[in-house]
Amino acid sequence: MGKSYNPYEIAQEQFDGVAEKLNLDDATRQLLRQPIRENHFLIPVKMDDGSTKVFNGYRIQHNDAKGPAKGGTRFDPLETVDTIRALSMWMTWKCSVVDIPLGGGKGGIVCDPRELSPREQEQLCRGWVRQISQNLGPVTDVPAPDVATNAQHMLWMLDEYEPIHGGRYPGFITGKPVGMGGSLGRTEATGFGVVYVLREALERLNIDIKNTTACIQGCGNVAQYAARLYSELGGKIVSMSSWSHNDKQAFTYRLPEGIDVDSLIDITDTYGCINREMAEKLGLEILPGEAWIEQDVDILIPAALENQITAENAEKISQQVKIIAEAANGPTTPDADEIINQRDIFVIPDFLANAGGVTCSYFEQVQNNMNYYWEKDEVIEKLEIKMTSAFNSVYELAREKDLTMRDAAYVIAVKRVAEAVKSRGWV
Repeated sequence: MGKSYNPYEIAQEQFDGVAEKLNLDDATRQLLRQPIRENHFLIPVKMDDGSTKVFNGYRIQHNDAKGPAKGGTRFDPLETVDTIRALSMWMTWKCSVVDIPLGGGKGGIVCDPRELSPREQEQLCRGWVRQISQNLGPVTDVPAPDVATNAQHMLWMLDEYEPIHGGRYPGFITGKPVGMGGSLGRTEATGFGVVYVLREALERLNIDIKNTTACIQGCGNVAQYAARLYSELGGKIVSMSSWSHNDKQAFTYRLPEGIDVDSLIDITDTYGCINREMAEKLGLEILPGEAWIEQDVDILIPAALENQITAENAEKISQQVKIIAEAANGPTTPDADEIINQRDIFVIPDFLANAGGVTCSYFEQVQNNMNYYWEKDEVIEKLEIKMTSAFNSVYELAREKDLTMRDAAYVIAVKRVAEAVKSRGWV
C-alpha cells in the first residue's frame, strides 16, 4: 500500500522551509501557513428524478493582503477540504510570483459532474453562489473555472450572483464565455503559459526545442494547449495519458514517432478522457496509466492532479529526462523533490509553470472593469511577457543564491506577500 499524501500538509511543509530561509517572524508564519477564512456549507439540489440530494460545498480564502482572493472552483467526487486549503495557498503564491494584485482562494463541490444532467449542474452552480454570495465579489473574492468546470458553469454563477446584488458585475467571476465578459485567449492561457516558461528553460539549458521529446500526464484543457504549442514549436509528443471514465482507470497512450495532437484531441471528451478504442485505431500503444512517468523522453509535463510524482515512483523517471514542467497543481511531493533534485533534473514549479491561467483571469478582470476588450493577439502577447518575466526573475534568483527553482519561486512569492501583510499592519 502506497503512502498517502495530504496536499495541505505538503503546502505547509513547503512554506515552512521558505519561512526559515526568509527568517519570518512567528506571527507572519502563523498568518501565512493557513487560510485566513473558510466557508463550509451544504447545497440541496432537486434532482431530475424528483429526489433531493445534498452536496458539500467550500470556498476558502488563504490570503488577500495583495488584492481580492482569486482561484477556481472545481467539481470533484474525491474533493477534500485539505485539498482546497492547499490549492488556496498555492494560488496566493501563484498570483504573487507573477506579480499581479490578487490573493489566493479556492472553491469546490464534492460531486461527479459526469453523473449529473446539465439542469442538475446548473442548480448546483446557483446553489453554491447563494450559499456564499455575501463573501464573494469583484473586490473581495473572484472565482474561476477549475477541474470539471467551464465557461457555462461560470455564467450560471454570474447570473445567480447579479440579481442578489442588484446590478451587473462581470468582474465577479472569470472564465466566462467570450461575448459575455470573457476574455479571448483564456482557453489557451494556462497551457500556453506552461510552454512559454518551458521554452525559456530550454534556452537557458542550451537545448533546441526541435530536438526534444515530451510525455504529458493528462489530456484536459491545459494538457491539450500545452501539447499544441509545444508541437508547433517543433517538439515531439511521444505519449499522453488520461483517465477513462468507462474503464474507471487511467491509460497512457504512446506513439514513439510522435502523436498527432489534433487527432488525439478529436477523440477526447470535454472532461479530458481519451476514447481508448479510437486511440487503438489511430495506432497508439496503450499502456497502464502509471507508465507515463517511465517514458524515455526529455521533458515530463504532469498536467493532471496533485501528488502524482512521489518517492515511490520518482525512481522510475528515465535517465533521459532533463526537465519537469509542472502544469498541474502540487504534482510532486517533497520526498520526490529530494530524489529529483539529486538527479539534477530542472523543475519548473507548478505555481510558476501554470500561472498563465490566473494571469489571463486577471486580464479578464481588467477588461471587465474598463468595459473594453482586447484582441486575442494582444492578450497572448501580454501573457507571454508576464510569464517570461516571472520565469527570468525566478531563474536569476535561483542561480544567484544557489537555490532550486521551486525554492527560488517560493522565496520571491512569499516575500512579496509577507511584505504586504506587514505594510498593512496585520503583524
